Amino acid sequence: MATTVHQPPQIRTRPDPSRLGQGGNGGGNPTRAGGSPRVALDDSSPASRTGIWVAIAAITMTFAAFTSALIVRQGASLEAWHLALPHILYLNTLILLASSVTLKIARRRFHSFLHGAEGERVAVLRGLYATLALGLLFLAGQYMAWMQLNAQGLYLATNPDSSFFYLFTAVHGLHVLGGLAGLLYAIRQLGRSDLRASTLAATSHYWHFMDILWLYLLFVLWMRL
Repeated sequence: MATTVHQPPQIRTRPDPSRLGQGGNGGGNPTRAGGSPRVALDDSSPASRTGIWVAIAAITMTFAAFTSALIVRQGASLEAWHLALPHILYLNTLILLASSVTLKIARRRFHSFLHGAEGERVAVLRGLYATLALGLLFLAGQYMAWMQLNAQGLYLATNPDSSFFYLFTAVHGLHVLGGLAGLLYAIRQLGRSDLRASTLAATSHYWHFMDILWLYLLFVLWMRL
């Protein structure tokens, strides 16, 4: 008596967006119909998240140590030194805050681009370039602040207040340079259609932290110097 063999039912599962870059093109980026590269949709890279938060924690501890040293040094000093902050620092603050706004807009447009809005690529690039330009303008403003202090005869070793001013602003400026390097990397990856959402998220978190850190430093300098 003949028997009929039934094929087991096929179970279809929805694709995991975080694995779209590991498919049949040798681990490259997923592609649209027509073969053009698609920006990776991975938005949850543990390495990126862990690395950026470790860096933020280390920077926070560094400036906490600087602040403690400032307070202890002023408490132990028998001389009262006062430093008038250059007014351009307040303009620099507005510039840095504006850069966070442009980066936030760029990231929002990037998510629209990931979901198929191809025309958003140009908007994302404009936002990243605007953030980059504002960051460079902020550093130029910090240099002008140093030149204004130099014109007043206040140098790194003039007194403890001027020493801490140069220390705080210079170290913060170096970390801003690191953020600019991250922006350049994101721009390059986007141009190659290889920018991951997790990479842009890590860059954004670091840049926004630079804003928050600067507001804290400005407050400390205004209160203590």
